[in-house]
Amino acid sequence: MDSLIETSSLAGTAPDTISITDVNLSLGSGAARVHILKDISLKVASGEAIGLIGPSGSGKSTLLMVMAGLERPDSGEVVLNGTAFNALDEDALARFRGRHVGIVFQSFHLIPTMTALENVAVPLELAGNPDASARAAQELTSVGLGERLHHYPTQLSGGEQQRVALARALAPDPAILVADEPTGNLDETTGRQIVDLLFTKHAERGMTLVLVTHDTSLAQRCDRVVRLRSGRIDTMAAGQARAQTA
Repeated sequence: MDSLIETSSLAGTAPDTISITDVNLSLGSGAARVHILKDISLKVASGEAIGLIGPSGSGKSTLLMVMAGLERPDSGEVVLNGTAFNALDEDALARFRGRHVGIVFQSFHLIPTMTALENVAVPLELAGNPDASARAAQELTSVGLGERLHHYPTQLSGGEQQRVALARALAPDPAILVADEPTGNLDETTGRQIVDLLFTKHAERGMTLVLVTHDTSLAQRCDRVVRLRSGRIDTMAAGQARAQTA
């Protein structure tokens, strides 16, 4: 079955931030080649929050990577804010991603030899932001780390490290924030705090949010819940956020 799902009734009338059409992606070669994404088509409205769920190996994290421009599909089209990824070479795509996409990973991906401030500021500096340090300090303060600017990752708790990662993702003021299992390395209480912060920032800034999770209750906080199975979109339904505003 083709994975083109009618979304207009769920996504509303807002313009699309993300448009994915007939995307296929395989990894490996020869007998070991595995078809990860199969004929995926999906539109995500500006400011919408969607939760991607599904069993391990269903393709949800790979789909997120494709949306973020971190993985190129074998075929199909990915368009973000009107720009088609397949029209960009690797350098242009990296620059575009740095301006428009914020990424939060499960394992934080902080540079251990840099302070919290430097971890947030350096990507801004590389993008040519002349006020990178001030912007980084502002963003770290906004996630509750104003007193921890000069601490190294080893001096921070897991929750604090994830806050640094979130600040780094938010600092460029991206159009889309993608989060891949952001609570996976955290205890339940800390994870809940990070999730609350994530949704608070989404609501405050009106950015599009794509969240990959194994936690169905967490996904239900989104406007839509998209379930993947064996590389295809299996089901799509309104989340609690959509139901509460209906």
